[in-house]
Amino acid sequence: MIYFFGDTHGHFQHVLEIVSRDRPAAIVFLGDLQAQRPLEAELEFILGMTEVWFIHGNHDTDSDADYDHLFGSALADRNLHGRVVLVDGMRIAGLGGVFRGQVWTPPVGWLYESPEELTARCGAGNRWREGLPRKHRSSIFPADYFRLVSQRADILVTHEAPSSHPHGFEAIDELARSLGVTKAFHGHHHDRLDYGRDRTRLGFEAFGVGFCGVTCVNGSCIQPGKFDNEPVGRFR
Repeated sequence: MIYFFGDTHGHFQHVLEIVSRDRPAAIVFLGDLQAQRPLEAELEFILGMTEVWFIHGNHDTDSDADYDHLFGSALADRNLHGRVVLVDGMRIAGLGGVFRGQVWTPPVGWLYESPEELTARCGAGNRWREGLPRKHRSSIFPADYFRLVSQRADILVTHEAPSSHPHGFEAIDELARSLGVTKAFHGHHHDRLDYGRDRTRLGFEAFGVGFCGVTCVNGSCIQPGKFDNEPVGRFR
């Protein structure tokens, strides 16, 4: 069994409690983790109980600490972004980050195809740690997207939403169909959504996972999540 965790924004108590209780084979974070410590430290209590995977979100590059606690963590190799990985018998494809106008906002054509191209053109003063600006380390580049298009998967996880969401993208629909997935899960918008009515149009089942929410691989809601203005506290 695989559980998908919506944006945590630094809150991990519910992750520890739910994994300890249910013991899923694997968990996948859908971006905006914003770990306050290296991710392996945040999850130390459950690392022997489940496999941990993630994609990054736009806020995971907000600060040096946000970036380092995720991309510099001992779990950095568990990032699904831009690849397909076998997790508990399911092929999961990942696309982390968000579309940004300075790089690419589909369906408009892109300004930069790859991180390397942007780095080469942005000027030394705009580089971060001698490379790509930190903000754009969570931007979706066409090179990331098209690296997945020719592959096959059972599930697609993204930070951005498909077109069924008011702020979603048809490019996510097209990627999911190209991969041949039966289900897609996303975070980012902090709401729990089941796009069942759009299944025929989309060609796959799609689920939005709420802020600090949890959804099972079969689409059932384990925890709906919190509203942005609610205190997180301990979950029951």
